[in-house]
Formats: sequence, structure tokens, C-alpha cells
Amino acid sequence: IPLDGICTLGEKLGIDALDDIRILVLLWKMGCSEKPGQMNHNEWMQGCSRLQVDSWKQMKDLLPTLETGFLEQVEFKEFYKFCFSFNLQGTHRTLDKDLVVGLLRMVFKESRISEVRLDTFCEFLEKNESYQRITLDQWTSFLDFCLEYPEQSMAGFDESTSAWPVLIDEYVEFIEEKK
Repeated sequence: IPLDGICTLGEKLGIDALDDIRILVLLWKMGCSEKPGQMNHNEWMQGCSRLQVDSWKQMKDLLPTLETGFLEQVEFKEFYKFCFSFNLQGTHRTLDKDLVVGLLRMVFKESRISEVRLDTFCEFLEKNESYQRITLDQWTSFLDFCLEYPEQSMAGFDESTSAWPVLIDEYVEFIEEKK
């Protein structure tokens, strides 16, 4: 099932596949990982079996359990990584920064990180011409950074001893300049 089929799946479930995080949670729980942006027949069959659904009604009934707020931190990290990988195109190993900003806003809609942190990071990406494409390492490092420094103050952050990707160091500088 290519992306247009996934949009049709969303329509059948009564959700917008391009805007509702539950479609990504569903695809992740179904085990869609063979090809980015697609679900094959085997993944569909095994996923339905894993989730114990065999009708549209059962799948619709499953929707409330697909909110990311229910995921434990370890599960959320796996899901977060899936969101990046599932949205890769062709043989690319990076995502366009506009797609990253949209994904971040969708993934963190349920306040797993502070709204200020999300807004400032998205602003940083949008204004910074150096980052047209984002790597998986940068993507996952942003979540790790948010978990280690949950407050906007970032007390204790020391760039000289940090092992964060340059993107995170530059984001911290961006925050400091905004102050």
C-alpha cells in the first residue's frame, strides 16, 4: 500500500492520514518497516493479527489507544525513530527540514516536550540555512536533548564538554542569542 493507500486507510478510519499522529502509531504497531512510506501485504496481515483486528469496526475501536500519550518513554523513542524512517524517500537517508518541522509538530502535539522548546527548535530550523536536510542522528538527538534538558533554561549545558551533534550546539546558541 503506497502513501495514497495509507491516506485511503485514514479516510476509512475517519482520520486525516497526513495530519493525525494515530495513523503513524497504527503503522508502527502493525510493524511497517520494510519500505519507507509503504505497507506491504505481509505487514498488513501480521499487523492485523498482532493487533487482533479483523474488521473496520475493530480497527476504529482501536483508535483511542493509538494516542502517543499512552506510550512509555522507551516505546515512544522507538516510535519517534520509526516516524523518521517511515518518511524517508527512495534511497535518501535524510529528511527535508520542512517535513521534519511538520513531523515534530505532529509527533509532539500531545505535550511530551514543552511547547516553547518545540516552537524554538522549529524556528531555529526554519531560519537556519545550514540545515536543509536532517539526519536520523540529529532527529533522535533532539528527543534525547529534550529529555536531558526538559526546561528551557538548559542549566548545566556545557558545549565544550558535550557530545551532542553540532545541530544541538547551534540550537543552544540560538536560544542564548534570543535571550
